[in-house]
Amino acid sequence: MTYLGQALVLILLSFVPSFAYAIRLFSFPNDNTHFSVYNKVPEYFNRQECLVKRSSFSVCDPSFVHVAMTLDFKYLRGSIAAVHSVLKHASCPENVYFHFIASDSSSSDLRKIVESTFPSLGFEVYPFNEMLVKKLISSSIRQALEEPLNYARIYLAEIIKPCVNRMIYLDSDTILIDDILELWGINLTGKRVIGAPEYCHANFNKYFTYQFWSDPILSRTFEGKKPCYFNTGVMVMDLARWRGGEYTEKIEKWMRIQKERRIYELGSLPPFLLVFGGEIEAMDHRWNQHGLGGDNVVNSCRSLHPGPVSLLHWSGKEKPWVRLDLGRPCRVDHTWAPYDLHRTKHHQKW
Repeated sequence: MTYLGQALVLILLSFVPSFAYAIRLFSFPNDNTHFSVYNKVPEYFNRQECLVKRSSFSVCDPSFVHVAMTLDFKYLRGSIAAVHSVLKHASCPENVYFHFIASDSSSSDLRKIVESTFPSLGFEVYPFNEMLVKKLISSSIRQALEEPLNYARIYLAEIIKPCVNRMIYLDSDTILIDDILELWGINLTGKRVIGAPEYCHANFNKYFTYQFWSDPILSRTFEGKKPCYFNTGVMVMDLARWRGGEYTEKIEKWMRIQKERRIYELGSLPPFLLVFGGEIEAMDHRWNQHGLGGDNVVNSCRSLHPGPVSLLHWSGKEKPWVRLDLGRPCRVDHTWAPYDLHRTKHHQKW
């Protein structure tokens, strides 16, 4: 082979991995492989003490416990494990209704996967117009935090039908190991819109920049309040009060200020803190054992906080299914594994 021919072969070979990667990137999610990689769950039935048994899939059924989650292909494995955990531990699983928020382009395919995995599940998939929030998103310390679906929780009150006045929001990297009825039954006292575990030992100031704290007007935002950090991955929400108080608009206002002034570094959390800090219903810490995915920048294993546990949350950079598949799980990841329904997994089956 001539020198020129050898050079041409090398050039062509250099494109092969990129081309293969491009094919994977742009493969259509509606091919059959996507619908066959999850085991179908057995049907879960209500216990005798459940007063009402699901008679229909009407979203307005007053007996339903409503759970909202985002849904995308990147975190689908986590979402399916989360749903499985809720059903497995629920005393009245037939009365749990799921509301999934997905991007316009993938909502139809994701619906089919959920249907094939949970044939008797009551749920709805809502297409989310990502352009609604894209123009408001500013850069974050981790690119994953900039995804438009991270901000979908801000629009739940507008997306979900008005007959639904109460909601539990769960991130896709959570599992429940207790009855969701206990979480549903938490009372939001007074005019509180959100319930979540508070962490008052955390340095609240670090969630905002010097630009924020040095501004004489902005720094008075928390005047007269005792704000504490809370994680927005697990929330009990009063959607009726949210709608009445126009809280979506209030959060969007802070996001616009962020675009102009750079008053925080994280993604969708700080605007929630700015609007609700010091005014949330403080729930028991057992309902959000968060941070199990390690730091946003440094990979690390975390142990559970002291005390009882009802919900585990792999917030942070790493996810349990990734670490398990790579053969380097943290100890706590084995707690997630029994809820995994992915057929290609290499660890304990459910």
